[in-house]
Amino acid sequence: MAATEDSSRTSIVPGTPTVSSRYMNLLPGDEQRANYARQVNSALYSIAAPTPVSAPTTLLWSKSVSADLGFDRKFCESAEFAALMSGNKTFPGSEPFAMRYGGHQFGQWAGQLGDGRAINLGELAASDGRVLNLQLKGAGPTPYSRGADGRAVLRSSVREYLCSEAMFHLGVPTTRALSLVLTGDEVLRDMFYDGNAQQEPGAIVCRVAPTFIRFGHFQLCAYRGETEILKQLMDHTIVADFPHLPNPAECAEAQRRQVYLRWFEEVCRRTGDMVLAWMRVGFVHGVMNTDNMSILGLTIDYGPYGWIDDYNPEWTPNTTDAQGRRYRFGQQADIALWNLYQLANALLVVLEDPDPVQKILEDYQRYYDAAWTTMMLSKLGLTTNLGESDDALLAELLALLAEQETDMTIFYRKLADFDPSLPASDLLSVVEEAFYAPDAMPQELHARYEVWANTYATRLRGEALDYETRKTNMNAVNPWFVLRNYLAQEAIEHAQKGDYSMLYALDEALLNPYVEQAQFAQFFAKRPEWARHRAGASMLSCSS
Repeated sequence: MAATEDSSRTSIVPGTPTVSSRYMNLLPGDEQRANYARQVNSALYSIAAPTPVSAPTTLLWSKSVSADLGFDRKFCESAEFAALMSGNKTFPGSEPFAMRYGGHQFGQWAGQLGDGRAINLGELAASDGRVLNLQLKGAGPTPYSRGADGRAVLRSSVREYLCSEAMFHLGVPTTRALSLVLTGDEVLRDMFYDGNAQQEPGAIVCRVAPTFIRFGHFQLCAYRGETEILKQLMDHTIVADFPHLPNPAECAEAQRRQVYLRWFEEVCRRTGDMVLAWMRVGFVHGVMNTDNMSILGLTIDYGPYGWIDDYNPEWTPNTTDAQGRRYRFGQQADIALWNLYQLANALLVVLEDPDPVQKILEDYQRYYDAAWTTMMLSKLGLTTNLGESDDALLAELLALLAEQETDMTIFYRKLADFDPSLPASDLLSVVEEAFYAPDAMPQELHARYEVWANTYATRLRGEALDYETRKTNMNAVNPWFVLRNYLAQEAIEHAQKGDYSMLYALDEALLNPYVEQAQFAQFFAKRPEWARHRAGASMLSCSS
């Protein structure tokens, strides 16, 4: 189904960039063009125009994403931009659509899911030669909305925008956010799922990524026996987003299977690298369903996420996951592997032979384990791996951090100030700011820290790195700023009252997360007591 001009949409100012969509133009689409909730078969997308809003106003826009797309400040601050980013107007060449996919949710097959409140506008060429897709989240219902309104509220949209950009500047693979637009309309939401729904301000985020294809795209094709469409989707994904690999459609059958295997191996590696980055900065995704797993290994779908305020491998930010804790911080690598197995099961419909796929998954586990150790040693300023002794060093540190409430971000940042030439007993005074109750530390734990510090100091001296070089290295991987839940919640509460000052401050602070920013010193602080159990500041629901 080729894109066509939609004369019912409001016209745009001449000179606005023209978009296109290889996904829509090259893959099978839904023949039914009416926008109502339904099961969609033998198609990978459905036409779905955004529903106009009453008063779109741009609240935030990303300077780096807009620069990538060639958008200047004047355009991004114009009413035209707000209209485009709300869906009130469309880019030339655009026929908006929603993508079909399925997935496992909390370990259970959920069948067809799809873009229930995300509408794709099409692709634009970036300044570096990449092709980037624009997608509006919260722009109205689609055939995959399952009876919902397809809208998003300000609180979830603020979190999506800020986290997308915060993760990018932290060096974590992620989708991006171009804009956050207020709609001028109210949206009815039951935040706690307790029957007390309330009207909230509506908002729309424009998300940007090379592709929004997820594991669930392939799963649903396999589940429904759409083998030819599955093969088309695999070929398209490789050609469009893994162009360094041969075009499978141009290969003989044996070589074609090898290309698919090379591609799957790369998907596994990218997924592992993404989770490693999460673990390095203390991020918990919260909803690692297979429909929320990007085929490019990008962090996608910022719902009930969070940074661990205290090092607790058992913590999940998702109230829906509070009992089972399936998506807790310490289990994210295992869940990523489980999700990769589900993707592998789908691809086997085409690949047929499970043995090479199984080997790739086993190799992935070894790759991740080795990369995790290297990453953790880098957080300690160590550049070599001594094997079992370093494994013991890391294991004891993580046990210590979990023993008494300790802010992970502050601990590693302060640890860079530790001088191994001084007595090991100085370690606790160096990192004291990270402890929630330093005076309550048991003597036995104090003694264990001193033993660990002696081992660590000896290890540092053996590296032969000077103090300043090691500190610089550590500060390059241990962030000074992370988007703590309570900070985002404070900004949201102010924004809901029309005060956007904290929102703007966070948007500026996240640009340089590895640099100490004196003007934002208040952001480098442990979670305050008021935020310990407060909704939005601790755990969150999926309500949006």
